[in-house]
Amino acid sequence: MINTTVKFTPRQTLIIAGMHRSGTSLITNWLSRCGLQIGERLCGSGTGNVDGHFEDLEFLKLHEEILDRNSLEVSGLTDTRDIEVPLYQLEKMKAVIGIKQQLYEQWAWKDPRTCLFLDTYAKLLPGARYLVVLRNYQSVVSSLLRRDFVSVDQKYMARNYIQRQVWTHFRRPRRLKAFYHDHAESYLKVWINYNEAILNMLKKLQPDDYLVINYSQLLENDSEVFSFLTGKWKFALNYFDFKDVYKQELMNKADDISEFVTDKTLLIKATYLLKRLGSYMRGSESFPGREG
Repeated sequence: MINTTVKFTPRQTLIIAGMHRSGTSLITNWLSRCGLQIGERLCGSGTGNVDGHFEDLEFLKLHEEILDRNSLEVSGLTDTRDIEVPLYQLEKMKAVIGIKQQLYEQWAWKDPRTCLFLDTYAKLLPGARYLVVLRNYQSVVSSLLRRDFVSVDQKYMARNYIQRQVWTHFRRPRRLKAFYHDHAESYLKVWINYNEAILNMLKKLQPDDYLVINYSQLLENDSEVFSFLTGKWKFALNYFDFKDVYKQELMNKADDISEFVTDKTLLIKATYLLKRLGSYMRGSESFPGREG
């Protein structure tokens, strides 16, 4: 059994947890603008995140190593529940956390893959706070499908004029629908896996140790979230208007993915899970299930 008895006692450590394509990059960008230390080296921009991912490369590389050692996709897009953290990577986790604890009075990190290792981090950082970013499964799965289809689209759009026209007007709609049929269900399983891990974590935490939000909530009232971080959790931050980092064109509306999911029980499970997680949001009777 791996020894996780070395524990750190953070006073001002924030773990930003959320499924891929949930707005974690957007919210971490905002927190960085407010003055929160989110990492020395950050993952740059990419397809679907033109402003950057705002992921701490120390944690990102560690998570990729663990996934690779478990013969899983390093993207973290997996519905596998039990992932072994090898001793070597566990010691590296301890080392990274220890250095950051020495360097910073307050710090945070964001990498969606963190959701796969929440139990490990709970043992290493028992006093950490959790900012959970929640987004409904329709929007997340739609966003993943659109992002991943870009590479297919770019391949055909790089061809000559006639081929581009054939692709755009005839082949692309059929290919897109087939792509949705091939991948929507697997991405829904990933959303369920990540958010079940988050729900299990929330059940173990005290109410004052977590805050569940979504980006639309920040768009409407970022000052409330800012006041919670600075007042309740005592983070020393400077207010920055969330609207100045938000870009509507980057937050696509959700498609109805139900027709592309063969196992309809997954839709029932995801809907129930979304409702359960929504109940953890402060100041909201129910989670807004159809935001962009």
